[in-house]
Amino acid sequence: MVKDKDDGIVTEAISVNSQDDIPPVHQEDNILLRKLGYKSEFKREFSLLETISFSMAILAVSCGITTGYSYPLLSGGHFAMVWAWPIACIFVMCVAASMAELASSMPTSAGLYYFSAKMASEKHSALASWITGWSNITGQVTLICSINFSCTELITTAIAMGTDGAVVLGSGATFGILMHPIQAIHLTQLIFCSAGTRILARMTVVIMVLILSTSIGAIVSLLACSGNQRVSSVDAWTKFENNTGWSNNVWAFILAFTSPMWSLTGYDSAAHIAEETAGAARAAPIAILVGVAATEILGWLYYIAASYATNSVPDILQSKLALPLGQVFLNVLGKKGALALWCSIAVLQYLCGCSQAVDASRVIFAFSRDNALPGSRWWKRINRTTQTPVNAVWFAMLLSAICGTLVFSTAAFNSLASASVIGLYISYVTPIYCRVTWGKDKLQPGPFSLGWWSFPIGWIGIVWVVFMVVMLLFPYTQTASVQTMSVDYSVVIVMAVFVFAGGSWIFSARHWFTGPVSNIDVQSDSLSYSEKQNTQRNSF
Repeated sequence: MVKDKDDGIVTEAISVNSQDDIPPVHQEDNILLRKLGYKSEFKREFSLLETISFSMAILAVSCGITTGYSYPLLSGGHFAMVWAWPIACIFVMCVAASMAELASSMPTSAGLYYFSAKMASEKHSALASWITGWSNITGQVTLICSINFSCTELITTAIAMGTDGAVVLGSGATFGILMHPIQAIHLTQLIFCSAGTRILARMTVVIMVLILSTSIGAIVSLLACSGNQRVSSVDAWTKFENNTGWSNNVWAFILAFTSPMWSLTGYDSAAHIAEETAGAARAAPIAILVGVAATEILGWLYYIAASYATNSVPDILQSKLALPLGQVFLNVLGKKGALALWCSIAVLQYLCGCSQAVDASRVIFAFSRDNALPGSRWWKRINRTTQTPVNAVWFAMLLSAICGTLVFSTAAFNSLASASVIGLYISYVTPIYCRVTWGKDKLQPGPFSLGWWSFPIGWIGIVWVVFMVVMLLFPYTQTASVQTMSVDYSVVIVMAVFVFAGGSWIFSARHWFTGPVSNIDVQSDSLSYSEKQNTQRNSF
């Protein structure tokens, strides 16, 4: 590549030799990325299938339903299991479709905060980008921790199932598996996630196969093996039982939306690996939409099967197991069958945490690339061996481990889960809001476009998220002890980040942060990884 300067104008010309061995689709990706203001620093080794798999790996529907089953169980029983999920899914798909349109137009790892900056007015561009970036990082990090805590609950539940209830580990033991020592889960994931792009891409396909097999296996086995324990269709679809402690049944049912909102997070991952994806402008939106749609369909079928297999809601609520769906598995499948399926889901949850850590590291890398995080010069470094942001992976896992110190009870976990959903969904709808207000005429459509529908769909998603954020700040149950912990921690986690980010903006960042900053400045920086490799080969 050469640069010519003429009257202060910098133009780029890519040498033929450096491009000869690069697939045309990668050349197009790199050219588009330069137009967005960034040099290509990653190997583009995620195919369309692997990008879809990565999106589904974080959504991990069989894990989400298995660990989130207690929410509808408490807040409506059978009725909430069957109906809360599809209702929430309709609105979540509106958010996903709006995000997919933006990802198709601007395929960069900067993702959501880049979208906000480009769609907002010039006056509000930097602030919108700042809010989006910090919200997304808050959600990304707390989501790693909540996924890993769920993994430990799956492990402790498996131990109780395997010992016929003789060993029932409490919250202290669960905390120990997660945090003492840290390498129990966090450190092993850290090492795994520091691998190169090719390994990570191949891993996602394995995870997708495991997701499909565990989901379909759970659905079929719960329906086929429940036998006399299966409830009638009338009960499975219509029986309402409020065990939340809230007197208002409508509000109790609304609280069941917590399950789909927590399960349906992380689909922005396809946007964050856009710089590692071939044909990103097409692959990213497809991965978002397919990942969300597949998760919604499989999740609803799983909940329907669980509703039929739940013979008695009060009896399941009395179970001593950390996760009540484990009791349903034991009742329906017996000890051996239940453990086989349960342990497969536990392994999948661990891998889901790995995928989420990769996603979080890409967000940290991109935000640091624009110098928005403390210590940005460390977190934006690319490892020469793996060609991935290893420092950002370590930083993400460290932050998650710190958040893990709060997870010493189920109520605290509920708060952490709520914080992750709140942080992520605020970052999801901020660029959408900018798109439907200031950015009506700014978007240059990519291969996927909603056209005129982007505005009503966008507003529906915005209103839904505002409602859900308010709902998630309330305690899930009306028990005094749980109420105190649940409200305080979810508010504290979210507010602590926003106070820090807000204070940083008022006293410092507003004077120097301008939003996404182009890093195409010198000849060597302008070359993509593939171009550098080809240039080196052609020089011999």
